[in-house]
Amino acid sequence: MIPRSGSPRGRLAAAVLVGALLAAPGAPAASPTPAAPSEKPAPSPTAEKIVGRYVTARGGIQKLRALRTLRQEGRVNAGAGREGLVTREIKRPGRIRFEFTVQGVTSVFASDGQRGWKVSPLEGEMGPQTLPDEVLTDAREQADIDGPLVDWKRKGSQVELVGREAVGGHDAYKLKLTLKSGGALTAWVDVESANLVRTEATRRVRGKQVRIETTLADFRRTGGILFPHLVEVRAAGRPQVLRIVVDKVEVNPPISDARFTPPA
Repeated sequence: MIPRSGSPRGRLAAAVLVGALLAAPGAPAASPTPAAPSEKPAPSPTAEKIVGRYVTARGGIQKLRALRTLRQEGRVNAGAGREGLVTREIKRPGRIRFEFTVQGVTSVFASDGQRGWKVSPLEGEMGPQTLPDEVLTDAREQADIDGPLVDWKRKGSQVELVGREAVGGHDAYKLKLTLKSGGALTAWVDVESANLVRTEATRRVRGKQVRIETTLADFRRTGGILFPHLVEVRAAGRPQVLRIVVDKVEVNPPISDARFTPPA
């Protein structure tokens, strides 16, 4: 089973799961075409052009802006029989709900954009409790339904190209995104296909900064937008790898605002 969320390891697992499921959707990386020995690498495009190609590969800006609600359901495996079910729901503007079920017991973490709350039976909390500020801040950033790279200028963010690296055997542009809030995200966009193949961000977990790497794969289209159905998450300094298989994606399902407010 997944570690109890009341333990330090369990809290980290919950934070990693949220980061993984809320990672911006991308598309599958295409196999690169080997260059002839005499060829020189083409000049790198600007960061703005790279992001523009990425948005097009995902389905285009019109489809992304038309995304008002999103629901995803899946399974998580941390090895050695530690398994659970995960569900996340997002609704504009800034609402998010994350559920984590282990052995029939469900914990809920949610935010209505202003307040955050949780119900965590595995921590002995049967009624709603207020989320810590560090978790609420993270939830607000991750409630960005179309991902931080989309409309980055309108969101007050900055993007810069910092290099090129191989990701899974494919050449990728390495982008640094600085959010308006001051948070930072590193994203790798495949050179050939312009698809997002990896992200890395630092999350605060129990007062400590933890670097989390997310790799995306098995992309399928729903509502004209590509979403990952296989996500692998690693936390720096820890051997544990969380593998998430997304079984179902719903685009613009009806979701009541009450899903994001704490129960009475």
